[in-house]
Amino acid sequence: MKKILAWLLFTLVVYAFQSAFMPLVYFYGMGPDLILLMVSSIGFLNGKRVGSFAGFLLGLFEDLATGTFFGLNAFTKLLVGHVCGIFSTRVLKDSFGLPVMASILNTAAVFCITEAIVLLLGYRFNILTHLYTKLVPLMCYNLVFAWPMHCAVRWLHNKTADKK
Repeated sequence: MKKILAWLLFTLVVYAFQSAFMPLVYFYGMGPDLILLMVSSIGFLNGKRVGSFAGFLLGLFEDLATGTFFGLNAFTKLLVGHVCGIFSTRVLKDSFGLPVMASILNTAAVFCITEAIVLLLGYRFNILTHLYTKLVPLMCYNLVFAWPMHCAVRWLHNKTADKK
């Protein structure tokens, strides 16, 4: 029970930080996606099952809180958690490069999936403008926050891990 409460409190703090303080440094209305970084770290540390579950729940929470296309964040974060979880046994979890490279790849993947779904829904926009005004700032922000978020998730993971 303490384990669930600790993760719930951590998630609420991360989301509150993302929605309350990060808008102060937004560029073209874009800021870091701390939930995405959290999901990828959870996937790397716990495997694809837990990563997928965490991605779906955190994405659903983000969908409910933001009011955008319902299910879009849940779907994309579920995919990120699952893919990162697949690589959980093949990577060095304490490496600096892991969360940094994963943040770039995950941000690009989520952006492409989201833009493709929005296009399939019939919305029209200039893709090149979105690349410049949305993807580039998002990648830069996620690159900066990837390592601190991974360290925080890893610390909480180690604190709440079952002792054998």
